[in-house]
Amino acid sequence: MIQDIFPHKFDNSFCNRQPEDSDFALYYTKEGALLKWAGSEPELLSFAELETDCRREAEYLFSIDGKGFFLLHNAPVIKEEFKFVPLSYFRTMECGWQAFAGITGSQLWRWENSRQYCGRCGAKMVPGTTERSRCCPACGLVEYPKICPAVIVAVTDGDKLLMVQNVRSTASRYVLIAGYVEIGETFEETVRREVLEEVGLHVKNIRYYKSQPWSFSDTLMIGCTAQLDGSPEMTLQESEIAHARWFRRDEIPDTSKLISIGSEMIEKFRMENEKS
Repeated sequence: MIQDIFPHKFDNSFCNRQPEDSDFALYYTKEGALLKWAGSEPELLSFAELETDCRREAEYLFSIDGKGFFLLHNAPVIKEEFKFVPLSYFRTMECGWQAFAGITGSQLWRWENSRQYCGRCGAKMVPGTTERSRCCPACGLVEYPKICPAVIVAVTDGDKLLMVQNVRSTASRYVLIAGYVEIGETFEETVRREVLEEVGLHVKNIRYYKSQPWSFSDTLMIGCTAQLDGSPEMTLQESEIAHARWFRRDEIPDTSKLISIGSEMIEKFRMENEKS
């Protein structure tokens, strides 16, 4: 998955430090992320490639293998080899640890942009000095990075896996049912509600699989498995689900790049037939 960057080591401990030439600079706009084209693939910018002024107000975010990643608040000089790429590019970027750094930085950039002013009194927010936060100097409100918990569930019925096509998805591929956790819900209750709402099915034997930070949507994905409980006949929530069907293992296409927990769970189910 996208966060699995071993042997590289990700460290998100909060600290205040100044950028060095070998550290990385992350700059985002509505156009996407600013990268440098080097050979056949773009890569993240280092401070050695930028003018000195860019170091002013650069905010330390995290490190990978001891190299710091900083958010630029001042626009750099755009050189000929610098190009903006959409954030979706990080889904397919060959260099996995740079892809993870690039999309994780964008999550913090979006959060900071949305917390410029206090939601309680309207005063200008300032960065926290002892932890990753935004603080209101007027009323004392403290805001932390936006992380939205959501479940994604692999529902099975014997040797069949339930997958759906979402109404709002631009891709035609089938995916697992997923949805955000609501106030007062456990993860298990979210699984039951989402499956019932989207396809009209009941499930049982809900089990935790693993979790994944998914910075593309500010989400923490909680992967679960569940078994069909009752009839397999479905009633679709047409505002959310365009199509839904049960796939036998031999009908599921090979997933070549397992960057998401959903694709990993689908591939795990598909491969179980070959291992048996």
